[in-house]
Amino acid sequence: MKHIYSLLIVTLLLVSCGGENKRNSVERVLESNNLETIRQKRAELVDEQQVVQEKIKRLDQAISKIDTVKHVPLITTLTAKEEVFNHVLEIQGNVTTKNLLVITPEYNGILTNVYVKEGQKVTKGQTLAKIDDGGLSQQLAQLQIEADLAKTTYERQKRLWDQNIGSEIQYLQAKSTYEAQSEAVNQLKQQVAKTTVKAPFTGTIDDVITEQGSVVAAGQTQLMRIVSLKDMYIETDIPERYITDVTKGKQVKVQFPVLGKSIDTEIRQAGDFINPANRTFKVEVAIPNDEKNIKPNLTAKLKINDYTNENAILIPQSIISENAEGEQYVYVVNEKNANDEGVAERVIIKTGKTQGDVIEVLEGIDNNVEIVQEGARSVKDGQTVKVINY
Repeated sequence: MKHIYSLLIVTLLLVSCGGENKRNSVERVLESNNLETIRQKRAELVDEQQVVQEKIKRLDQAISKIDTVKHVPLITTLTAKEEVFNHVLEIQGNVTTKNLLVITPEYNGILTNVYVKEGQKVTKGQTLAKIDDGGLSQQLAQLQIEADLAKTTYERQKRLWDQNIGSEIQYLQAKSTYEAQSEAVNQLKQQVAKTTVKAPFTGTIDDVITEQGSVVAAGQTQLMRIVSLKDMYIETDIPERYITDVTKGKQVKVQFPVLGKSIDTEIRQAGDFINPANRTFKVEVAIPNDEKNIKPNLTAKLKINDYTNENAILIPQSIISENAEGEQYVYVVNEKNANDEGVAERVIIKTGKTQGDVIEVLEGIDNNVEIVQEGARSVKDGQTVKVINY
């Protein structure tokens, strides 16, 4: 190759030098103003021109034989392959539990005893605290004595009545008195029971809010917080446009950035009510919590599978262009030969959902079609290209 280029340069120099001599000669011939001499000089130059053109032709032939690399655009390609496409909706949610409760008293009085401390595990029905009953216990004891007497009187009257002894009115009065006393005892027992604070479910005392000796008000004063980490779930709001896609049973990948862990679960409940304020509906995602390290109000990132295509063709969004009519297109390679050279063809496509940096192609590209990747912005329709995939 170097020899050919050297020969070409020498030839051009010779022609140039010879051109200077001929220019002088031509000027002298013109100065002679002799027609025959001028015609003869012209014939000589035509002959020399033919010789030079023949030499150039031979040089071009030699170059074409030695230089086999043509000046065509170099590109890389990807092959369209059908694959499963699981589109996900990414959204944020907070962990919560139905077994999270701030306990308030049912009775007004002084908190005389607190039997638990923070972090203590308790069982359902266990006594947590006691409120002074203000003398209800003594009243209950007195009523119980009267109820016992009424019961004894009623039982005696009943035995006599069964033997047809005594009047019916005496029997009925004894029965009524006994029933009234029993009802009064039961009502007072219910009032006294309200002075004892018990655990509504099995869990852990997360915080003791009110100290022993404080005056408490029914339904208002916060005594303590109890929580159970067994039935954990994530509640989040989903835009209404996904109401037909995000349904019960859909697969969900949950990530906890703080914990550095992720779990696979599913939607256990999807709400049927659209909130008119923000046009969303609620979903609940069950969270297994065997290690007890997932806490209420923990932030989580959810990836909800809202769409699946079993035979999807996915391509990078970066290789897609758009024409003046707003149509999207890519270039494919056809008629590729043994030297990996082919013809670029522009193909109009219709796209679907995106996920990350890839997009689903719904129309325009078939399976196993070779698509221009690197160099897609520089090729033209019908242009010869060379594929240099590694």
